[in-house]
Parts: sequence; C-alpha cells; structure tokens
Amino acid sequence: MTDLRDLLVLQQRDTAVDHLRHRRATLPERTLVTGVQEELRAELAQASGERDALAAREERLEADVAAGEAKRRTLESRLASTSVPREAQAMSEEIDGLKARQLVLEDEQLEIMEALEPIETTVVAGQAQEVALEQRLSEGREALARAETTIDGEIVDAVAARAAAVEPIPSALLDRYERLRTKLGGVAVATLDGVRCTGCNLTLPTLELERVRGAAPDAIVECEQCGRILVL
Repeated sequence: MTDLRDLLVLQQRDTAVDHLRHRRATLPERTLVTGVQEELRAELAQASGERDALAAREERLEADVAAGEAKRRTLESRLASTSVPREAQAMSEEIDGLKARQLVLEDEQLEIMEALEPIETTVVAGQAQEVALEQRLSEGREALARAETTIDGEIVDAVAARAAAVEPIPSALLDRYERLRTKLGGVAVATLDGVRCTGCNLTLPTLELERVRGAAPDAIVECEQCGRILVL
C-alpha cells in the first residue's frame, strides 16, 4: 500500500531545496555586488563621454586652425611676390577671410577649454571614487563567497534528505509527482485543511469534499481546482 504521507514528506524536502536555491540566488551580498558593479560602470560614463566628445571637437578645431594658418602663410608669401593688382586684391581679401575665420575658431577653442575644466574635475573625482568602489566590490565578493559556501552546505544536506525521502515512493507515482511539480510551479502535493486545499487555497465544493474524504486510504486524489495530489 502506498503511504501518501511519504509523498508529502518528499514535497516538503523539495520545497526546502527550492527555498535554499532561491535564497542563494537572491543573497543580499549578491545584490550588493551587483549594485556596486553597476555604480562602478555608470560613475564615470557620462563625464567621460562628455569629455571625449569635447576633446574630439577640440582636436578637429586645432586641425582647422593649423590648416588655416598654413594657407594664410602661403597666400601672404604669394602676395608678397605678385605684381598683378587683381591677384593681389583677391589674395588680400582671402587672407582677411582666413584671419576672421581663425578668430572664430580660436573663440570656439576657448569655449571648449572652459567647458572641459569642470568636466575634468568631475572625471578626476570619479576616478578617486572608483578606487573606493573597487574596494567595496572586493569586500562584497568575499562576503558573497562566504554566504554561498554556507548555503551550499545547507543545500547539500537538504538534497541528501530529499534523496532519502524518494526511496519509499513507487517509480510510477514519483514520475507523476515530478510531472506535476514541473507543471505547477514546484508544488505537486497539498493537504486538505478543513475544506480548503493548501495548494491553491480554494475551498472545495461539497461534492468534491465527499469524494476526497470517501476515497480509499491509498487512493491518489487530485484537487479539482488546481490538479495537485491531496493528502488527508
């Protein structure tokens, strides 16, 4: 005769293992490490991005200024050697345009330098903070490793207890139990608490209660509400 109380014990062992594994996945130490890692990645991202964008713009301006200076010197050299009035006038006007353009570029360079100063200060401060975050991250990882080791030991014990609980259960019933656990979120067996199924917390109709209570001691009865095996 199958003692369904053995199946209930197995369910309790499986639930204990599931809870331990959930605890391991959601350890506060793991949350701390994850939070520090995210803070570490985000701490300098914005300031560094702004600095890099301004530095690239400054580099382009410097190249434009250098190119303008080279062209102006070339034109001034040609102007000094030309004797054609029309050419001299055209080159003179172009030189004036280049000078005006250089002034605009130099003003932009100054604006960039002024904008870069506070950003550089932020980056330097962020780099100092990064060192402190790295230390916190290292300490968090050590705490997480200790917590994982402790709970892993508990899981080993719980799995061993689960293995012992499996032994008296017939293979066909065990297969049915495992299928239901997969289908019903890990809980395949429930008890009848008065008129309520502890699996779905629903009250059984009167006819259903009579059917369940009138079943043979070794009969496998499922809750019509949720499909879990009921143990009286």
